[in-house]
Amino acid sequence: MATPSLFQHYHGHSSVWDEMFAGTTDIRQHYQGVANFLLDTPQDELVKKEDLAKRLFMSQGITFTVYSSGEGIEKIFPFDIIPRIITSSEWDFIERGIKQRLRALNLFLRDVYHEQFILKDGVVPFDLVYSCPHYLREMQGVNVPYDIYVHIAGIDLIRDHDGTFYVLEDNLRTPSGVSYMIENREITKRIFPDLIPQNYVRPVTHYPNILYKNLMALSPRKIASPNIVLLTPGIYNSAYFEHTTLARLMGVELVEGRDLVVENHHVYMKTTSGLQQVDVIYRRVDDNFLDPLVFDPGSILGVSGILSAYRKGNVAIVNSIGNGVADDKAVYVYVPDMIRYYLNEEPILKNVPTYQLGKPDEREYVLKNINKMVVKKTNESGGYGMLMGHASSEQEIEAYIKEIMKEPRHFIAQPTISLSSAPCYIDGKIQPRRVDLRPFALCGPNGIEIVPGGLTRVALREGSLVVNSSQGGGSKDTWVLSH
Repeated sequence: MATPSLFQHYHGHSSVWDEMFAGTTDIRQHYQGVANFLLDTPQDELVKKEDLAKRLFMSQGITFTVYSSGEGIEKIFPFDIIPRIITSSEWDFIERGIKQRLRALNLFLRDVYHEQFILKDGVVPFDLVYSCPHYLREMQGVNVPYDIYVHIAGIDLIRDHDGTFYVLEDNLRTPSGVSYMIENREITKRIFPDLIPQNYVRPVTHYPNILYKNLMALSPRKIASPNIVLLTPGIYNSAYFEHTTLARLMGVELVEGRDLVVENHHVYMKTTSGLQQVDVIYRRVDDNFLDPLVFDPGSILGVSGILSAYRKGNVAIVNSIGNGVADDKAVYVYVPDMIRYYLNEEPILKNVPTYQLGKPDEREYVLKNINKMVVKKTNESGGYGMLMGHASSEQEIEAYIKEIMKEPRHFIAQPTISLSSAPCYIDGKIQPRRVDLRPFALCGPNGIEIVPGGLTRVALREGSLVVNSSQGGGSKDTWVLSH
């Protein structure tokens, strides 16, 4: 049997919401089954399961890429064997909040690229939108299929000290991580085959089927078998494992820009039997590299003329081009106002309090309190370009402030939020580590579907609040209970 000391190293903080423990010793009811299993499992058996998980990740090539000193270093994605558990009532709240948010964000994108009512009514400032590098004037007046701009969204959620869920940021361009959600579940099935049915855990592996159904529905040609491709930047992209996984699970072709060509405003795929017309492109190439005739002329990742084909309605592109204006971290501040403006509803999910450094009064406040702040560039991702005030030296802060003062509009600040902690099996002990959650939402002609779960990212370093894989984070399986 496991020694009674299994949980003795689990020392939570009174100021941090713990996913497993209410107080210092009381295990929350929805974690009771997993806790009992851990206590009943011999220590050496847990070690074997952890080792099996590592070997499965290695053999299946579940990797990501960290860019250091200009070189891409491929790493196995760290995985913690203890699942993060969410109750059915918590999930219902999350699901309703994300659907509300995405309805408003889609309406905002439709509006900002057409009539711009929300700008004219003074709800969102003109200059904020026009100064956003991801606001693309080339998309002005372009009608997209079903008025859906955001087909796939990854909404990052965190939990404060009182258990309240907050939206940390919206990922509406080419959100990544869903393949790890799927693979984490498959690994958990292998190492804990009985735990999932015993705990009535809802499935996540149908995500590719929902995505494929939505992609089929977007085809401009109403044919039985539209031609769908997944456009990848190639093997050196940090999410290439995900691209190959999703293409395989959906049964669609994985292509690079050199595999496609545009003729007469239609997109074709080069094959050994000639050109085949492409109807839908699930692209994982950023806007700026998508069409060298319109955006970066030096790009070899995209396809010349693809924007013209898209504007004429001859090909569907997922996600839509120009979505970055809606997930700019400075525009994020206005999402609650968008919900009130477009839906006449109060936001279900709260934003993290956010200061825009382009506003002199807010910048002054942040600079005076920078030791208590997390400062971010508005268009960076992956944990890059971020200052953790409480963990930075005076020299680092001074250097960062100089960067802020060059272009204040491109920075926001948020108070340091604790992030909830969850149990992790580390070095043979169960210890608390900070976590966030990225559920994945799929928007199609028939509505919004959210797979019950998501990617729980873990700050594996003790005391760290940074969960990004590029910054040393890992992940764990996310269980949503059916009752």
